[in-house]
Amino acid sequence: MQLSAQEIYEKLVVEHSIIGEKGIISFILNGHDIKIKSKDSVGNLLQEWLRDWLISKGVVFGTMIGTQDFPDFQLDVTDPRKGMLEVKSFDYDNSPNFDVAAFLAYRRSLLVHPYRLDSDYLIIGYSMVGHHIEIKDVWLKKVWEITGPSNDWPLKCQVKQGEIFNIRPTKWYLRTGKKDRGPKLPVFKSALEFVTAFDATQRQWTATAREAQTSTWLTKVISGYKAATGKDLI
Repeated sequence: MQLSAQEIYEKLVVEHSIIGEKGIISFILNGHDIKIKSKDSVGNLLQEWLRDWLISKGVVFGTMIGTQDFPDFQLDVTDPRKGMLEVKSFDYDNSPNFDVAAFLAYRRSLLVHPYRLDSDYLIIGYSMVGHHIEIKDVWLKKVWEITGPSNDWPLKCQVKQGEIFNIRPTKWYLRTGKKDRGPKLPVFKSALEFVTAFDATQRQWTATAREAQTSTWLTKVISGYKAATGKDLI
């Protein structure tokens, strides 16, 4: 069966009550079983778990050949412009720090695939104590609902020595039952506001500010989205 991202979210959270569920990460080789306490592999393991879970429920989907290719799950197998689902995870005891996308790759991608702005992001917040993992919360969001400005840039990014690498999320939520260390940060209100901030960021960054592509990028993305989807980017 084919399910939308919203239907998958509801199946996970409402029907199967995944929030609050606990698991263990272990690795078995040559009869020796070790319990994994490192958080480095949690994101990939949760994505693999979701893939197997979808298969077990009879959900039809496509995936990209490369593990880093977009999207993680193609839920609409008849139209590549629809049903794009990305899966992200982070340590719920800290602020979200996953990579939304590589800045320059995303810049190129929107010129060719502007409908990528319609993608859904299934985000899993987990807590890890030793080798035990607990699912603390799950969200289904659009890219502009998890991103926002930073103090130095129109779009919050991972920046090292003035060079931009990845788009980073802002904190879009307030933790229930816990005192947050900092205030909830502003997120963008629309896809148009997001791409406008992206454009302002590439114009501020010295590596892209004077490129010919930068001068026409926003106009091409807006018109390309209209041509691809039949909708105005708002």
